[in-house]
Amino acid sequence: MVVKMLSKGRSVTGLNVGESNVRLHFPKQVEAIELQLDHLQIQCGLAPDFWCDHPEIHDPRLCAWLELKNMHTQPGGSPIPLSLVPAGENAFRLQASR
Repeated sequence: MVVKMLSKGRSVTGLNVGESNVRLHFPKQVEAIELQLDHLQIQCGLAPDFWCDHPEIHDPRLCAWLELKNMHTQPGGSPIPLSLVPAGENAFRLQASR
């Protein structure tokens, strides 16, 4: 599934998963998901409004990883497209989209 980075100025603040992706891939009873960022695995909590009107994942470790990898922009200043690839139950691998 394609996701978008959220940013405030030059700082990355999270990921926008999108409402349709939430309905398809995130059961409402799930309180947290596991994200695989290269060799790093982190658990990210999902806010109660994730399923309503804020399909966003916010985690300081995720933001730091995105900034470290310089994934917030590509030449020309537009954000790099990202994908969340299913990697098990309530687990996803984050990678640049091809």
